Amino acid sequence: MKRTFACGHSGKGKYCHACDATEKAKEEERLARQEKRLSKAEAAASDLIDLSCVDHLASVQREARLVLTKVRDGTHPCALKGKPIRSSNELVRTFPISWHSDMPGWLVLDNSSGKGKVMDKITRIGVDLAKNIIQVHGVDSMERVVVRKAISRQKFLEWFANLEPCLVAMEACSAAHYWGRKLRALGHEVRLIAPQLAAPYRKGGKHVKNDRLDAEAICEAAGRPHMRFVAVKTAEQQNVLLLHRMRDGFVEERTALVNRLRGELVEFGVFLPQGINAFRAHFVEALEDGATELNGVARTALLRGWEHLQGLDQQIAWCDAQVATHVKHDSNAQRVMAVIGIGPLTASATVATVGDARLFKNGRQFAAWIGTVPKQKSSGGKTHLGRITKQGNTYLRTLLFQGARSAVTSAHRRTDRLSRWIVQLQARVGWYRTLVAVANKHARILWAILAKGERFDPSYVSTPSTPAQPR
Repeated sequence: MKRTFACGHSGKGKYCHACDATEKAKEEERLARQEKRLSKAEAAASDLIDLSCVDHLASVQREARLVLTKVRDGTHPCALKGKPIRSSNELVRTFPISWHSDMPGWLVLDNSSGKGKVMDKITRIGVDLAKNIIQVHGVDSMERVVVRKAISRQKFLEWFANLEPCLVAMEACSAAHYWGRKLRALGHEVRLIAPQLAAPYRKGGKHVKNDRLDAEAICEAAGRPHMRFVAVKTAEQQNVLLLHRMRDGFVEERTALVNRLRGELVEFGVFLPQGINAFRAHFVEALEDGATELNGVARTALLRGWEHLQGLDQQIAWCDAQVATHVKHDSNAQRVMAVIGIGPLTASATVATVGDARLFKNGRQFAAWIGTVPKQKSSGGKTHLGRITKQGNTYLRTLLFQGARSAVTSAHRRTDRLSRWIVQLQARVGWYRTLVAVANKHARILWAILAKGERFDPSYVSTPSTPAQPR
């Protein structure tokens, strides 16, 4: 619809494009909008900084006034060419902005609501890891929430690269060690928390769970003064552990295959002795027996399973050779192998899993981390010890029990002090409890070897520390 302008011309729109009145009207409207933004910024700054209650913030007020003057004059970057101030992303550095904190802050000139706010430096961030979307929760030095957002996996490192170094806490779960190494390379301090230690800090308990609450719980748990953390593994450690996990998977697959082949033969009245070695010795003979009801197709299927079993044996043998190579070139693993009942597999897994044993205070703490200590149910001054906790690394604990089985079996053929103790303990408490006790002692011995650099001595006798003499 056409309209008549003040200049006498007619046309569409708000201004006349046929004369210079258009540019003048646009300039007046732009100045009016800028004046309105400046008034909002002044109101936000006056609400934010109150010198009547804090005397030592005079320098902060002068800095804020200087910024506002630059905005009014059009020399500040956010006021050039009449561009509007973009919500909460236009921040002006002030130091210090909080009278109760020494941390640097940021003054928000304007935001969508027209009110100013203060954002202190992020000092601690809790991260809830996931495959694609990662949730972060950050707080400042006064435990105030500064950031709470979800970040895609592709932008995760980029977001942390733009932050000043701070404490980053994550659960010790899948990919946590990888992200920990990457964040340390950016200058951040990384701490991994066991999931069972972070869960009590989640709001709502076990009945309410989402990524935001998990990130907040991790951030809160990382701020506790007596929280226990998990060491970040190096790439070399994880390479060795990958070899162990592949071998363990091949062993499980081989056991399942042997049980499946044995069960199929039972359906046709063919019963083989127990044990994998006995199975290998009688399986081919059982297939060649023409008295069974197996037809040609069934025999061929079983032979394919037999070939698969031989392939798994080759894979396990290759893994064993690689483990032996690792032990050969690792001095810590060679010293661990000197312990009676500890072989290359256990030595390699211990060195790769533990890393720095000095992170544990003593041998008992290391044994508790593996899960070879009894579970306490004590109350009212009465101590009650139950079964072992079976917490921690299941694979390493299994290897320790296998090594304890070997040590107990051959203890009667040795005369050292440790072997004599094993024989006496077995006579007193029985076979199975002796296995648990020897596995626990092996865990403490391994800690002493790795943490103190000592060599195993089966005749070692601990000497109690001499009490201080009274003055």
